[in-house]
Amino acid sequence: MNAQEKYPDSYTLENIEEHIGRTFGPGSPIPVGQDRINEFAEVTEDRQWIHTDVARANERSPFGGTIAHGYLTLSLLAAEQMKLGLIPKGCSGAMNYGLDKVRFLAPVPSGADLRVSAVLTGIERKEGGRVLIRSKVTAQAVGASGPALIADTLALAFR
Repeated sequence: MNAQEKYPDSYTLENIEEHIGRTFGPGSPIPVGQDRINEFAEVTEDRQWIHTDVARANERSPFGGTIAHGYLTLSLLAAEQMKLGLIPKGCSGAMNYGLDKVRFLAPVPSGADLRVSAVLTGIERKEGGRVLIRSKVTAQAVGASGPALIADTLALAFR
């Protein structure tokens, strides 16, 4: 259940300040299989063997096999934040505004499932009813002892 389903009337653009500190998620598991990794490698032209060469990675990788690109993990955050309900009711849309800080803390092995959660850390009201939403987002492979990625993200919501 996402935050908007759980709190259907209590999280809006008008009262977003009251929700600073609220955690959204964790979301549903996101599969990160070898096909997804290979497709990302093709699109980004980042075909390093540790991501794409299963036989070599099984033999030589310190991780025991292929791992997802850090930027693949990062790229999954925007859509997941929408699914979690981080963008409140009362918005006609939202767009990525940037990142303040990103840390890749642990590898995501091929075949892992990721779970994402976000904490609303702050907002800044802008002209025209726009709101800059700041959040700390964590992605962790299911069963891992700690997060694979932590990012301070920015989204610009508008009416």
